[in-house]
Amino acid sequence: MPTKPLILVSNDDGITSKGIRVLVELMQTLGEVMVVAPNSPQSGMGHAITIGETLRLYSNDIFDGVVAYECSGTPADCVKLAKHHLLGDRVPDLVVSGINHGSNTSINVLYSGTMSAAIEAAVEGLPAIGFSVCDYDHNGELDHCREHILEIASNTLRHGNPLGTALNVNFPKAQPGKELNGIRICRQAEAKWKEEFDERIDPQGSPYFWLTGKFIDKDGGEDTDEWAIRNYYTSVVPCSYDLTNHKAVKQLGQWF
Repeated sequence: MPTKPLILVSNDDGITSKGIRVLVELMQTLGEVMVVAPNSPQSGMGHAITIGETLRLYSNDIFDGVVAYECSGTPADCVKLAKHHLLGDRVPDLVVSGINHGSNTSINVLYSGTMSAAIEAAVEGLPAIGFSVCDYDHNGELDHCREHILEIASNTLRHGNPLGTALNVNFPKAQPGKELNGIRICRQAEAKWKEEFDERIDPQGSPYFWLTGKFIDKDGGEDTDEWAIRNYYTSVVPCSYDLTNHKAVKQLGQWF
């Protein structure tokens, strides 16, 4: 008898988040699910890993009928522990991360703990997807994402991803009574945060800073993730962990 695909689920919002519950429920319709997720929120951790301190891993029965573990480390730690410790000789057919509460479009992908889990899986040669909804309310609506999550995950299981590639999938914030316009394969928009640091004083009289800022989209293209989200599409950006600027290699070679 053919075996079900093995799907590893992680996230950065923590094992108790609404987003991971929905993702686990959906992945159970596609295969055998295993969860390894942080025991506390890890948003904005990027691709951090835990070195110089202990990593702890505990079994958790939070999901009915699903083997699950909570980890004291980062999302990247979770994938590493699953791949190299928990699964033994078994290899996941798919790694999914999310559903993140908040946008991971454009430059946000560099800071994203959600995408770090997916990118870590891609480093291991595994098909991987990070799912995020552009709504920072941790109790925000996710039902409008369900159909596209299943479609994208099913196609990835069927076809695989290009080697070394993870899919960065973002959904717009739900608009009541409105269906998503479709799925767009996009490039990362040229956009960034204009940071501001709000200086405050703690109860002991010492100054501290609170990071704030505004997100500025400088990109006028209609093929970007930001354009897709503004126009109520699901955006899919194929991401690579190879950060080489290949166009610059030839240019810099003329310097020496």
